[in-house]
Amino acid sequence: MKTRIFTFFIFFVVALTAACAMGSKENESNYTVADFIDTNVESNFTPANKAQEIVYNMQFGWNLGNTLDAHSEKTNGNAGLSTETHWGQPSTTQQMIQGLANSGIKTIRIPVSWHNHITDDNYTVDSNWMQRVKTIVDWAIAEEMYVILNIHHDNSESDTLLYGFYPSSQHKEESIKFLTRIWEQVCNTFNNDYDEHLVFEVMNEPRLVGHPHEWNFDKRCETCQDAMSCVNEYNQKCLDTIRASGGTNAGRLVMVPSVVASPDCALNDLFNMPSDSAENALALSVHMYTPYEFAMGVPGGTEFTENHKSTLEYYFSALNEKYVSQGIPVVIGEMGATNKDNLKERAAWFAYFIQHSRKYGMTACLWDNGVAEPSTTESERYGYYNRNLQTWYFPLLIDVALEASKIE
Repeated sequence: MKTRIFTFFIFFVVALTAACAMGSKENESNYTVADFIDTNVESNFTPANKAQEIVYNMQFGWNLGNTLDAHSEKTNGNAGLSTETHWGQPSTTQQMIQGLANSGIKTIRIPVSWHNHITDDNYTVDSNWMQRVKTIVDWAIAEEMYVILNIHHDNSESDTLLYGFYPSSQHKEESIKFLTRIWEQVCNTFNNDYDEHLVFEVMNEPRLVGHPHEWNFDKRCETCQDAMSCVNEYNQKCLDTIRASGGTNAGRLVMVPSVVASPDCALNDLFNMPSDSAENALALSVHMYTPYEFAMGVPGGTEFTENHKSTLEYYFSALNEKYVSQGIPVVIGEMGATNKDNLKERAAWFAYFIQHSRKYGMTACLWDNGVAEPSTTESERYGYYNRNLQTWYFPLLIDVALEASKIE
């Protein structure tokens, strides 16, 4: 997700918790899950292979956002374990993970940024950081949850390659070195002790940070064309590294994105899925804050309209035609609608989004940055789970999402 909440929010945790308890201006008791679920929506989807079966079984997921992905420096280096709380979220606990599992969440996406935890020029990851990541993954695995583990905010913020990687030919060699070294170490930590419940996602929203087309790919733009070519190659190099680690990783499900993890870019003919030595072990990763004007745009709109439904159905159908129908499952690694005090409309969006994506066997993971405080700018209100109390700020939305994900 392109918007982030930073350190100063940590000083408002107590106030935030109280404010979030107020939730939306609307009273949730006015609605029931049945008000939003369309019983006429049916799924004829049957998994055609192991990859599709895994994704289908993931059902509905949640992101541990603004936590292990938080970073403090725009350079490679070791900032220590404190980065976990730099963007205002509490340290992750086993109780948090258990609370998610108990509420019905089947999948947890754990975004991880690595460039703040590098100890040398060979991109060696701080062993304490790797152990912290492993601890949280293990808590989720112990709850029989699916876990998506990735490389997150390591896309450098300029084309001078301050850290991590950048999708340009100028920085391709060093970017590949960074990406493959991280995956070598992740694979060394996570292999035979982890079954299909652990999924790797090679990159998060790889893009031309700082470029006019950072968020809007234009295939007529030579820089965009170069970026797409680099992302295709980065996906292949990361996948090859994962497969070369052997063991369970030789056949583990791996998610790969197009530029920006955009559905439009994934549907663009310049994007190619990588070649895989394993059969039926790849998934496409996309992010969908869609339609933007409703889900993220400010002022945007607060009403979920028929046109919005048509937009969603277009993308789900197009992704199904190009990928799912060809045996490649789709994971919507990030989705959500920011709180504009429009609870009823968000509930309708959740129901439609999830029911209609599940028709094609897709799994969606809710982006949660932990921020639901009413005074926060509307575009940042992606807080859903109270990580201190293990409760949901908007129980109706989660109940709707969970019920929608059970479509048959």
